[in-house]
Amino acid sequence: MENIGIGLELMVVGMSTVFLILLIVISGGKLLIKAVNKFAPEEVVAQKKVATATAAIDGTTMEVLRKVVSQLTHGKGHLTEAKKI
Repeated sequence: MENIGIGLELMVVGMSTVFLILLIVISGGKLLIKAVNKFAPEEVVAQKKVATATAAIDGTTMEVLRKVVSQLTHGKGHLTEAKKI
């Protein structure tokens, strides 16, 4: 019966130690995140400018695109506009 008491005591001490170490790791991680965000903020990336003048698609290419869309959608889809990017 004495061995069960020692085993339970050892289990409680071990689980408490692991719990405390995990709390230290979590709080240290949060502190590190706050420090990094404060001293090295994320770079602001400028958005790419969208070209105002898009290149026109010729009639032949547009017709081919219409046929492809029609074939893939079994006649249910219709292409109204296409832009070169």
